[in-house]
Amino acid sequence: MSKSARLQLLRKLALEYQELNGSRYDILNEPPSASEFMRLVHISRPVVIKGMTQPANTKWTNEFLTSAMGDREISVAVTPTGRADAITQGVDGKIYFVEPWVEKMSMNELLSLLLRLENGHYETDSNSEIYYLQSQNGNLFSSSSNEVSEFKPLLEDVPASITWATEALGSPPEAVNIWIGNEASVTSVHSDPYENIYTVIRGVKHFTLFPPTEGWCLQERTYPHATYTRENPGSPLNIVPSSSRPVRWSSVQDPTDPLSLPPDASPLHISLEAGDTLYLPAGWWHHVRQTGLTIALNWWYDVEIRGMNWVWLNFLRGESEDLTDGNE
Repeated sequence: MSKSARLQLLRKLALEYQELNGSRYDILNEPPSASEFMRLVHISRPVVIKGMTQPANTKWTNEFLTSAMGDREISVAVTPTGRADAITQGVDGKIYFVEPWVEKMSMNELLSLLLRLENGHYETDSNSEIYYLQSQNGNLFSSSSNEVSEFKPLLEDVPASITWATEALGSPPEAVNIWIGNEASVTSVHSDPYENIYTVIRGVKHFTLFPPTEGWCLQERTYPHATYTRENPGSPLNIVPSSSRPVRWSSVQDPTDPLSLPPDASPLHISLEAGDTLYLPAGWWHHVRQTGLTIALNWWYDVEIRGMNWVWLNFLRGESEDLTDGNE
């Protein structure tokens, strides 16, 4: 099948999906049972779930977190722009997929940096750097690692799994993560191969979502890999190309701006307040912003690769050989 024929087919599928589903999403007033959640997984649409409170919702004040964590060091992503794991132009004029610089600091130091707010906006200047705790490699719990979590004092406040999700999917989560940041950090458009249970402990998270049927129109390109690095402590961050393979990534920078969206894209906007939980199905594309100091937890469950689910997700994303170089 030619590239143009594949695009015509993907566009037809996306239009039919949008006509059937529109921009609706369900809101549950209480967590589902295992059988109810299995039905949600089968439908594969985002769902907002109320009433899934954790001990962290009431306990995790700044004072509690600082006291509980003490002088333990945690890994924090640092960028000049607040866009970690995102495409960024280097000083050479080329566009790279850039991963953040990672610094070790105490919880007290992180919270102090994140609370630099003035009149409701992050206090920044040309020399400021943006901090976001986003080490999403199972920084609380990981089924594939025996390493002790940097957040060990907080683990008693976080369930290692979500009972109804684990029962429905037949296995515990692959990873459980904690996220701490503020409005200066933005998560660029991407999709994950996980069934995601994402709950907000403090602050507000704003999700812009696209179904897997629209992955083909989110302008994925290949970009050379790079990282932010420092030559010396206190020196500014610089983009340094790496020897890693090029990264496939969406070129849509701000999907909240209708003028920057491809005409075939139909975003779904969902905001989560403290105590709200989002079921984000595997393969759904998402861009995330936040208001104020935010803390969130998420549980990543592996997607079932048997049957047609994984095949469909790969097909809907488009053929990798059709991707162009983002710098051409």
